[in-house]
Amino acid sequence: MYYRNKFRRNNNFNRPRSGGPRRSQLEGADINMFIRKAAQIIPEESSAVLNFNGFNLHENLKQNIAALGYTHPTPVQLQAIGPILEGRDVIGLASTGTGKTAAFLIPLIQKIYLNRNQKALVIVPTRELALQIREEFKGLSRNMNLFSAFIIGGTNMYRQISDLRRNPHLVIATPGRLKDLIERKVIYLEDYSHIVLDEVDLMVDIGFIKDVKYFVSLMPKVRQSLFFSATISAKIQDILRSFVTNPVTVSVKKQATSENVEQNVIRASGNKIDQLHDLLIKDGFDKVLIFGRTKHGIEKLNKELNFRGFKAGAIHGNKRQSQRQRVLQSFKQNEIQVLLATDVASRGLDIDNVTHVINYDLPQTYDDYIHRIGRTGRAGKTGFALTFIS
Repeated sequence: MYYRNKFRRNNNFNRPRSGGPRRSQLEGADINMFIRKAAQIIPEESSAVLNFNGFNLHENLKQNIAALGYTHPTPVQLQAIGPILEGRDVIGLASTGTGKTAAFLIPLIQKIYLNRNQKALVIVPTRELALQIREEFKGLSRNMNLFSAFIIGGTNMYRQISDLRRNPHLVIATPGRLKDLIERKVIYLEDYSHIVLDEVDLMVDIGFIKDVKYFVSLMPKVRQSLFFSATISAKIQDILRSFVTNPVTVSVKKQATSENVEQNVIRASGNKIDQLHDLLIKDGFDKVLIFGRTKHGIEKLNKELNFRGFKAGAIHGNKRQSQRQRVLQSFKQNEIQVLLATDVASRGLDIDNVTHVINYDLPQTYDDYIHRIGRTGRAGKTGFALTFIS
């Protein structure tokens, strides 16, 4: 699979420079927070007692759910699908990896399929999350004659304008491009009867709070509002007050430091890239996600790993969207062994069978650490997370 005798060490490789994001809050912290044995995962009883037949969904939709391999609803799906079908506003306290995308897509597809005059708008913080939602929508709506528009930066705006003029049933948008198209009078938010704000905590973190408030101000007074966030800060509370009416709150325990992820540390000594090299040639490191702090550092590390003979690719903010999608697809299809990413670029990644997450650089916060290692150990499988420390 990978030819170890072709791997070359480059002892002149310099560690990626530390400029860019501010210093990690975890530097000098107790290393025991990065060490934990994996526990045997026992499915939650509530998610095992009910299948999707209990929601009275259209037969086509049930077939599509089964074709995607979904057998029992996850806890967030179990709690959210019913109220959304009833037309209630929902506040979902759930993070990436809990099944929340299907939790709102399944009932929205059901409602729109039964009444095609309805339209839904999903606003998300990153292109990768938007792409994931679009792919899931395609799978769930197969053979139902529903289509979507994909409104993100870094891709052809005129194609997106053309898609919007076809009056799509679902629009998936990131804030920057959505604002552009609103200002160009291409899209009118008052036309949408269902609105989803997803991963609002990240939208606030990366500076989109004014845009989110602007979008809310343009939405119709009579609407169904679905609001998903891992946390509810004071700033988010401000948005909530103007967004939802008499909501049902769905709270799912955050995927925390996934109990099925084996966590350990690597003490950086000598040449850090050589230590990483020695890890990647070990048996079992088949599908590895490496996190770094800066775009420059990730790109430099990617070039070095390719020079040494590894099949690697990188996603970060300096890459065009088409490049990021190609790399991500190659990783999903096992055409490359290693995917390198910065935190923001990786938000919303949902990739099967990631064997290892490696924190080459410390994350900024412990919440970021939890998010990173949650990319492995999914679907009841054991994953491994390794963190380089000084």
